[in-house]
Amino acid sequence: MKNLQSVLIFSFTILVATTFSAQINSKNIVKDFAEACGNWQGSLTYLDYSSGKPFTMQADLEIARIGKSNQFIFSNRYPKESNANSSDTITISKDGKHMNHELVISRKKLSNKNIEIITTESGKDGNDNKPATIKHIYTLGKNTFVNKKEVQFEGEKNWIKRHEYSYTKNIAKE
Repeated sequence: MKNLQSVLIFSFTILVATTFSAQINSKNIVKDFAEACGNWQGSLTYLDYSSGKPFTMQADLEIARIGKSNQFIFSNRYPKESNANSSDTITISKDGKHMNHELVISRKKLSNKNIEIITTESGKDGNDNKPATIKHIYTLGKNTFVNKKEVQFEGEKNWIKRHEYSYTKNIAKE
């Protein structure tokens, strides 16, 4: 019964997402990330599944567009844990419905003029690699960038905030 309920909820989410994603334009999303290019300073707070407690550490980010493409490189730097430094490339599909393998379910302007983009995908998470729906919520503003990951494990109703990167634009490095 729980599996059927999870399948129905996920199917409904995909149906709603498909309806909303028809209104999403790749040019808007590319423009949003292009405006976010630059250097950011902030923190990463993540849920340590072993202890069940959040942990916060300093984190910096550089976002750079690859030429005039729909691809952006995210270079993550951790000043106190440089061995964790990494880079990721985000590719926005030509129709704006996907960011890498994630489905874009919404893009909206918030009352504070920031842009919120929400993506979702099926995957696995946790120490046991349990099946889950994974949601990323990107909030982009002139001086603010937040990337939050939420996880809903199969058969569960609640979402868990897995991690949140929270940055402020570093004007000095621009």
